[in-house]
Amino acid sequence: MAWGGDLPKNANTCCTALPQLRPSAVLLIGATCLGSGIALAAARQALVRLAPPLNPASSTAALQAARWHSLDPERRRDAALLLSAQPGLTAKERQQLLQGQGWGHGPLAAVVLKQSAQSAAALGQQQRAQGLWQTLLRRFPQEPASADALYALGQRQLLLRRFPAHPAALAAALEAGDSLHLARWGARWPGAEALLLRSCQKPKQPLTPEQRQQLASGLLQLGQGEPAERCLAGEPPSPELALSLGRSLLRGSSADQARGQQLLLKLAVQQPSSPLGTEATALLAEEPGAEALKLLEQLPASLRNGPAVQARLALEQRIPWQPVLQHWPEEPSSWELQWQLARKALLQRRWAEADQILGAISSSKLPAVLAARQLFWQGYIAQKQGQSSRAKELWQTLLRIQPVGYYSWRAMMRLEQPLPAAAPLATGSLQPELTWQPLGSGNPRLDELWRTGQALEAWESWRHQRGGRPPQGPTQLLLEGRLRTSIGDDWTGLGQLEFANLRLPQTDCRQQWQRAQQQHPRRFQAELSQASREEGVDQELLWAVARQESRFSPGVSSPVGAVGLLQLMPETAAELASRGVSSEELQNPALNARLGARYLQRLQQLWPNQPFLTVASYNAGPGAVASWLTPALPDPKQEPELWSEAIPYPETRLYVKKVLGNLWSYQLLQGDPAQICPRN
Repeated sequence: MAWGGDLPKNANTCCTALPQLRPSAVLLIGATCLGSGIALAAARQALVRLAPPLNPASSTAALQAARWHSLDPERRRDAALLLSAQPGLTAKERQQLLQGQGWGHGPLAAVVLKQSAQSAAALGQQQRAQGLWQTLLRRFPQEPASADALYALGQRQLLLRRFPAHPAALAAALEAGDSLHLARWGARWPGAEALLLRSCQKPKQPLTPEQRQQLASGLLQLGQGEPAERCLAGEPPSPELALSLGRSLLRGSSADQARGQQLLLKLAVQQPSSPLGTEATALLAEEPGAEALKLLEQLPASLRNGPAVQARLALEQRIPWQPVLQHWPEEPSSWELQWQLARKALLQRRWAEADQILGAISSSKLPAVLAARQLFWQGYIAQKQGQSSRAKELWQTLLRIQPVGYYSWRAMMRLEQPLPAAAPLATGSLQPELTWQPLGSGNPRLDELWRTGQALEAWESWRHQRGGRPPQGPTQLLLEGRLRTSIGDDWTGLGQLEFANLRLPQTDCRQQWQRAQQQHPRRFQAELSQASREEGVDQELLWAVARQESRFSPGVSSPVGAVGLLQLMPETAAELASRGVSSEELQNPALNARLGARYLQRLQQLWPNQPFLTVASYNAGPGAVASWLTPALPDPKQEPELWSEAIPYPETRLYVKKVLGNLWSYQLLQGDPAQICPRN
């Protein structure tokens, strides 16, 4: 065969035609061609690496282009997964997108096989689905996606052993009536509560002490303190269970509270050097009343001299407060002590004393949300003392530390700064969605699943990885809260995000903005938008109230009987609807939103241009609010911040700040963060 014969069409063009040459010349030219080919391949790889990673914020056009034209097979699969994760697709469309993408050895290949099997099953292609499940299980036996394969193939016992905390295992345990598995690995799984209660009350066979402890632990995760205590049947709880049981009893009747306090005291005395003893002490130190103070005197000296007890004694004016704040400036008990002392001085208009208390801990040692509170009131005091320049400086510092939230709003109002312009709405959408943000978990598997739009897969991997254990520390709380809210579990997820924000150290303005976005999802856009238009109430106010009232959980009910998205009492709803309204009807988000908006509109008419009174009335009732408009309290028009701190109901006091902070955040987060957080 001549050297200059036909070559493949994709060969380097410099080698397409070689004349008869001496071997040395041929070798030289061949080496040159090989070098050109290597250089071309390297250039292509460089272009692939330079392309920005695809993620849920990528446009559909960009994803389609990458799916069909990218040189990188991984990028093509990323595009297919992201397109398949878009809402509104049929099972057939998902099947076509994922066709041929189950190659390789990573978690994305396992996810492709799982979702392909699910699509085949949805299309009635049972034989194909079975084959895909078997392939998934054979190739990826330890991947969390294989839990679904074990479930589909009926291998339930192997599923419970290999992936005990995976949702597929929890579903299998519920079907099998395995209350002990659910109590240990997933007590909050839908339907588990009734099974746990039944297993304690009417067990099919006698329970061992260990089984009773396990079932009681599961019930305590569900807030069922009294049933958990009965389930123990007199058996002494383990230290971990004693802490959970004591905490739960503190939320019950006065008799329950007394038993809970004694349980926590016993735990603290028995375990003075353990984290359990420290936490039990902290709970006791938060209990009001003289009896709780007497219990603190029975603690070991090491615990009595710790931050929680010392802060409580300082709050009761039994010891000076200065040494406590100086010695433990980074302890949550010190932060609460500082605020309670400062609030009392502010309400009595003892400005110098309040300023001294607030200055006892540097704002840099506080989480951003607490630093914002401190800086706002320091600015308020400075303004009252005629120090306008200092007040302005403090409020501007606040805005750099915490750009959104209640105190950000009040600082902007005091600075008389206008609200930044909102970003233009996306075509065809009611409100702009949250900008996608990387998960940043430090776990490449979770981060890759998150980046390719597989939030549910990331959550299931996290549950499997954690073994059903609760998150430890604010960083894990933040991570789990984001995963939960991404799959629609706002009730737990938003609570976790909020608590994490009260413990995480300060970061820069942009990251605080991103955290605020994570904490303020725009749920039920269609229902709230329609209610806003029909009743003449700002949609942001409806979001603000719904987030605080139900965390966007339409099926939730309060202990006093309030129901649904905006937590309406059936009697109030009946008056607003001019007909009887059942609790079941109030779980309908559209009806609940409309009636809640109608109630807010009436309160706005009662208190025109007074958002503090409107929001307080939604929580406490307009009659109670009217009773707080006396000369003995601050004027809500002139001193709304001080008036809200004078509200006698602690729940309403917090509620007003939460809802108005939500309202401001929803308004502000529609704007351009560069206007609030300019880059240095």
